[in-house]
Amino acid sequence: APPRSEKMAAATGSAARVAPAGYTALAVKFTERQRSPHCLLVKEHQVREGADAAHPPRRTLFVLNVPPYCGPGTLSRLFSCCGHVQSVDICDKPGPGEKKDKLTSKFFNHKTHKGFQVAYVVFRKPAAVQAAKALSQEGPLLISTENHPVKTGISKWIASYEASIVDPKELKAEVDAYMQDYDKKMAEEEAKAAKEEGVPDEEGWVKVTRKGRKPGLPRTEAANLRVLEKEKQKRARKELLNFYAWQHHETKREHIAQLRKKFEEDKQRIALMRAQRKFRPY
Repeated sequence: APPRSEKMAAATGSAARVAPAGYTALAVKFTERQRSPHCLLVKEHQVREGADAAHPPRRTLFVLNVPPYCGPGTLSRLFSCCGHVQSVDICDKPGPGEKKDKLTSKFFNHKTHKGFQVAYVVFRKPAAVQAAKALSQEGPLLISTENHPVKTGISKWIASYEASIVDPKELKAEVDAYMQDYDKKMAEEEAKAAKEEGVPDEEGWVKVTRKGRKPGLPRTEAANLRVLEKEKQKRARKELLNFYAWQHHETKREHIAQLRKKFEEDKQRIALMRAQRKFRPY
């Protein structure tokens, strides 16, 4: 009889290969030394024609439970034995995709995937999707091999740190190229707007641009000073006279003292008037 450990391993492997309805479980291992395989759940991506332009039906393999150490290059290598892989798109959650522009920047617009993801593997031919699903009958696929090692742990951290160091010359060249393209695009838009200004369309409507009938005058230095002075006066009006609590208490105490002083003066004046009053019949 086989040892108990082998029985548990066999039971674990058979249980891991049980997939939900409609999915096929593909066993993968990180290396040969790994005992328990990891399961990728795959199925043919089925959507209406034109609903998902980035992931065409019948040629796209939908993959669930993609581990974080599996990048697009790793998935492309795993399924390259089934046919030519056209593209691999890894997402946080399933959803309709759009055709994305190719990233030409080395420093910007790079997204790091964390946790388990979903993937869309697009093949050149539909037969490759069925061939990928048939891999479940074979042994576990290896993610990290001698020819294509996958970095993890400290080696991955070191590689990430080295990749994060920016070369100032390359960054400056990329920013300058981007600004040149932006200036060229803005010049073309302004030239197009100037050409269309005042020209009616097919229905007789005239497009109104931001220049309009009375273009905005450039703000002079005197106008800037006036605006700053108004803002300063507005801030001064908002300031509280008695900002601190002790100032507020002192003001109330002085007001009460003045009222008491005036009350005593009024009492003396009334007493004097009563003393000076005499009976004068004639």
